[in-house]
Amino acid sequence: MAITREDVLDYHIGGKIGLRMTKMLTDLDSLCKAYTPGVAIAVKEIAGNPSTICKYTAKQNLVAVVTDGTAILGLGDLGAEASIPVMEGKAVLFKAFGDVDGWPVPLNHCRQDGRNTGKTDPRRVIDAVCAIAPMYGGINLEDIAAPACFEIEDKLDEMLDIPVFHDDQWGTAVITLAGVKNYCVLSERNMSELRIVINGAGAAGIRICEMLKASGARHVTLCDSKGVVRTERSDLSGKKKEHAVKTSASTVGEALKDAHVFVGVSVADCIKGQDVLAMASYPAIFAMANPDPEIQPAAVALALGQKPYVMATGRSDYPNQINNVLGFPFLFRGALDVMAKTINIQMKLAAADALAAGARKSVPDEVRKYYPGADLSFGVNYIIPKPFDRRLFVEVSLAVAEAAVKSGAAPALDLGLYRTGLEHRNQARLAVDE
Repeated sequence: MAITREDVLDYHIGGKIGLRMTKMLTDLDSLCKAYTPGVAIAVKEIAGNPSTICKYTAKQNLVAVVTDGTAILGLGDLGAEASIPVMEGKAVLFKAFGDVDGWPVPLNHCRQDGRNTGKTDPRRVIDAVCAIAPMYGGINLEDIAAPACFEIEDKLDEMLDIPVFHDDQWGTAVITLAGVKNYCVLSERNMSELRIVINGAGAAGIRICEMLKASGARHVTLCDSKGVVRTERSDLSGKKKEHAVKTSASTVGEALKDAHVFVGVSVADCIKGQDVLAMASYPAIFAMANPDPEIQPAAVALALGQKPYVMATGRSDYPNQINNVLGFPFLFRGALDVMAKTINIQMKLAAADALAAGARKSVPDEVRKYYPGADLSFGVNYIIPKPFDRRLFVEVSLAVAEAAVKSGAAPALDLGLYRTGLEHRNQARLAVDE
């Protein structure tokens, strides 16, 4: 798909989001209810009974998309203002796929000494988010550089009674896990026996490592720009130190010898054909650096020839795109609907399971029309569902909600009734799309 710079800039003129009123002002009566004098009744109701805030406001379906602009996409630290098109884009995806109202919250003066350049001051971001939290049913953290992002998410999750989710960490991890689960099905291997190498020890790499381990992986080797994160290194701290392994391998190439799975969230062209060739039979290569992967699919095909393998990237022009849009809209949909206090590991694992199962189902014609000519049959070229598969709205959201209730993150709920509600809501959305 060829899109020019001019096409993109024209598309962004005026921004991508705006206000959609759920109650219309049509006469004097509606004006009096919306604002003075009627609105005072709603104010006093909430003040007297705070638990009614979600009933009488938009809070339960509103998510703040928060960033300080320190790690925008693969572009780096370009500041809060430059982050706005991405935050607006996130809001568009929230609404289009999860029917969640997301709103951009770019933060300035959250660097050290209150500046707008330099490293993130976690405390300033935490204070800012806590200050604006009353309006929102959830917080989606976005494009905040590591290691500050770990502290920010952990502290906010502890302090707030609404879900807090850093998509750059967990979104990629959830979708990656779904892909690895389906690789296990295709290769007839168990998660516990996989030898997995992750290149990139930033926010995404660390959380992918944790998600894989939570799902039963026992042999995971993490690599950073200096090589294998191993116990012999004296320069490790924090999350890296937690995941250090005892091994004689010191480079990512050495670590890949006889490995089953490579997961890349690092830099372009850091893996060579001979590295892939040295992996175990029927390998999986998840080269997800954007816009250029750690190794090009053509280079993998050349190295492996007719040998079976699974290839995934972060790009939409190759099969098996690992794209966060498959995760965050439905994670928040399920969490918001059951009024979960957090998005815990059980909910994330449930989302990955539901996504993996979705790719193993036959794809209806209404989904295929969005992807003419694509092979959408479960196999090496289709291990991840497509974003326009509207069934995910029901299946993934329901799985998240069920896990929230079972894990105690949300109150008890009639899940059968909830499924019916999701199905009706999805049908209404499909009718509008048509």
